[in-house]
Amino acid sequence: MRLEEVKALLYKELLLEWRQRYAFNGMLLYVSSTIIVCYMSFGVRSGMLTPPVWNTLFWIIMLFTAVNAVAKSFLQEAEGRQLYYYTLASPQGIILAKIVYNAMLMLLLTGVGLLFYSVVLGNPVQDPLLFIVAMVLAAISFSSTFTMISGIAQKAGNNSTLMAVLGFPVIVPTLLMVIKIAKSAMDGLERSLSLDELVTLLAINAIVITVSLMLFPFLWRS
Repeated sequence: MRLEEVKALLYKELLLEWRQRYAFNGMLLYVSSTIIVCYMSFGVRSGMLTPPVWNTLFWIIMLFTAVNAVAKSFLQEAEGRQLYYYTLASPQGIILAKIVYNAMLMLLLTGVGLLFYSVVLGNPVQDPLLFIVAMVLAAISFSSTFTMISGIAQKAGNNSTLMAVLGFPVIVPTLLMVIKIAKSAMDGLERSLSLDELVTLLAINAIVITVSLMLFPFLWRS
């Protein structure tokens, strides 16, 4: 795997997304409509939600957004295109480029979602920097986990249900830690109190990415 290879594959992903902007626009519509539905369902005005409910609701929305956004990593690609990629690039380069691209996509969707969510339901976050760190780690976790599972689901016949079944048990512990870090940011607690969760989340992300790089070549050749 070469750095130039990963850059070329990442450029390919960005170019395809630019040519098929309806997919990204659809995700923005999904995020905004979900927030509006939550606002109407709770029947509250801006700033009326309690911080724990605000925090939990936001990350649940982002989780389902990640499932829909990252699912297309492999599920939308035909077997002929996969064979063509097999002749051009290494499997490690392909999976790493997709993880990086999906992390960038999730960061963008999470940022736009937070902005719109704050306008509609207020923003009680007292430590924005710690909350942004939680967003970055969550984006990496969502992208690395669901990208690999998307590859498994593609080998199982593009079964999107399989992706959800495999993905949620893996991502729930990570999601709970992200929610805890974000809750500390909302309460304005000392950042050192969230150090254990941050280190654990970094370790989980490193393990998932490493395992993906090790196992994806076997999945790719199957």
